[in-house]
Amino acid sequence: MFFGMIPFSSSASVTPGYLDAVKSSAILDGKLLSVEHVTDPDFPDAEKTIANVPPRMAAKVLLQPAIGSNIQVEIWLPDTGAWNGRFVGLGNGGAAGSIHPTGFIGWLRQGYAVASTDMGTAPNDNSGVGNPEVWKDFGFRATHLMTATAKQLIRAYYGKEPEYSYFVGGSTGGQQALQEAQRYPEDYDGIIANIPAHCRTPLHAYFLWNYQIVHRCPFTPEQDRNIMAAGIEYMASREIPQLSGKAISDPRCNEADIEEVIRLAMKKDPSLTQTHADALRKIFNGPVNSAGERIFDGVPFGSSLLAATGNLYLFRWAFGAGKDLDTVNFDSDMDTYTRTLGPYLNAENPDLSAFEKRGGKLIMISGSADSVVPYHATLDYYERCSKQVGTLERLEKFFVFYIVPGMEHGINGIPDPFPLLVNWREHGVPPGVIRLHRQYAEETVDIPLYPYPGKTGYKTGIGFFPEQGARGVLPVAGRFLPAACE
Repeated sequence: MFFGMIPFSSSASVTPGYLDAVKSSAILDGKLLSVEHVTDPDFPDAEKTIANVPPRMAAKVLLQPAIGSNIQVEIWLPDTGAWNGRFVGLGNGGAAGSIHPTGFIGWLRQGYAVASTDMGTAPNDNSGVGNPEVWKDFGFRATHLMTATAKQLIRAYYGKEPEYSYFVGGSTGGQQALQEAQRYPEDYDGIIANIPAHCRTPLHAYFLWNYQIVHRCPFTPEQDRNIMAAGIEYMASREIPQLSGKAISDPRCNEADIEEVIRLAMKKDPSLTQTHADALRKIFNGPVNSAGERIFDGVPFGSSLLAATGNLYLFRWAFGAGKDLDTVNFDSDMDTYTRTLGPYLNAENPDLSAFEKRGGKLIMISGSADSVVPYHATLDYYERCSKQVGTLERLEKFFVFYIVPGMEHGINGIPDPFPLLVNWREHGVPPGVIRLHRQYAEETVDIPLYPYPGKTGYKTGIGFFPEQGARGVLPVAGRFLPAACE
């Protein structure tokens, strides 16, 4: 990954800041565990030693805003003269529970102050079993308190506030990103929400739905690959030539499409049975309750169904560690689960007016082949934000969304969006068109991508051009998106 470079004067004095001021800082509802000025250029990682790490102030902090809350935070600050005046908060992943400072190094080399948190879930995801304080920390509180603490130590170390503050996170980090924009709009000037797991409780209901189906009707990895290939082959006729048969740019589908993909998959793989076909109908349609109310959408065509069967820890949080997950039902149990965790974990408030008012900029990205955090709830959230502000044109002035064809659970094949965010927030240049550049066997795909709802068109003799894509997706039923609470 490339990081946004903010140049600083090479002739500036590169010296430690006010270390004693950091050491004497009184941390609200917490304490400094360690503060040191590190000059050793070698950083020992688990697998190798990373060389040429710049000098920095490294602080570790424990925050305990409530009994049952234990939030770890780590903060690195470059020496004065090396600091570019910016702060970056980094998101975590999965159930969090640890901090990965190797991810700080690239930012430090570019002069950024940087911080991250374990989100209060150490030592493992069982920390949230029956503990509402952990739910709050994981859902929203840890990220905000990390941010406030990092800014406090920045003021102490440099004697001034950061000029700009940015947040970058993917998956769980994308949940953190959107919670910040919704709940704490003053924390950051710019935010990147990559593959955001913001529709948290419905997303994990989707995991459970798939888990129960696959537990009763197993699929082999080869069958999974053949089903993915069938989806890509079926959708090929809807793609521009450069993507046809390689990736799906728009996986939205109907029941007729699902039947055709199942038929094609069974033709490609004779080991698939009618029992598998019945299972696939449920997997592609997604979880619903007995009244037919939509809890989440299904696994997107062209993505792995086996990758979408894990991450079941939230059900232990809601029902206890001894709960048999095969017995969780999608009626009363799902209502209890939603009521218990949804108000803390979900980042679904479409009202971003305070973030917009303070000049905040937000870039959100999903992958069309991501079955771990599928695009559809994120697309629906973007549409609800558009409705909230009144028009798509107004929303695009501070918030843009990209769906990357063929991208799985990670950011790849497109430029690092962080420099685009910096240029937008600090210089008023919108991200606009980005490039998809990916290798497929011996063929390289290099095409423009337009912000949703734009899509890439192509005609021989004309080349690439933007088209208006379809709007909307099947929404999660309102009962599964309870209002946020503190």
